[in-house]
Amino acid sequence: MEFLKNTNWWAVIFIIFCAITVVQLFYYLYYFRRLAFYLEPEKTKTQQHPVSVIICARDEANNLVKNFPGVLVQTYPTTHEVIVINHNSQDETRYLLEEFKKTFKTLQIVNLTQEAKGIPGKKYPLSIGIKEAKHEIILLTDADCVPASEFWLQKMQDGFDDGIDVVLGYGAYLKKPGILNKLIRFETFHTAIQYLSYAIAGNPYMGVGRNLSYKKGLFLNNKGFSSLN
Repeated sequence: MEFLKNTNWWAVIFIIFCAITVVQLFYYLYYFRRLAFYLEPEKTKTQQHPVSVIICARDEANNLVKNFPGVLVQTYPTTHEVIVINHNSQDETRYLLEEFKKTFKTLQIVNLTQEAKGIPGKKYPLSIGIKEAKHEIILLTDADCVPASEFWLQKMQDGFDDGIDVVLGYGAYLKKPGILNKLIRFETFHTAIQYLSYAIAGNPYMGVGRNLSYKKGLFLNNKGFSSLN
């Protein structure tokens, strides 16, 4: 008891705080410096393999009007298709997609009118879209997202090379006024720093479905999403 009385607890707390800070800094330096100082390998040519872009849409008519043209007018030197899975939409999504298809022949529409029991979220429509894809390389995004430029498709595909089956992309949150928007953008940025840094370190653990590309064979050989259930 005498020992406890004579202990300077403020000093103990400070030492513990310093130790935790050192461990945290080591963690940040070990992983995040890889991303901060990452140099993209020089490539003699751009990738020109065929690509299937897949979007799952459920009651996304308003977002498709604003964002979908940016996906359809991508500059890419070879064959690509855009597949939209209309997942039991109750709004004008189906009509809107049919109007887009009159102008953009690369657009393929898959209309789903039933729910898949026991398969939550986008797993079922996304699985259907991947199986319908004509090409080996799959590029995913969402209806509420817009490409950063007309070269988004090309930039994502340039990440592929021999032995690479998955390419991770950053999906930034749209900048708007307000503190909530700032917090969401910070969280999005912080999450991206982590999964990209871990991937560069050889320990990939996640990506975001609004900007992600992988090979169809990889998906099918691993039995799709069934391996995650």
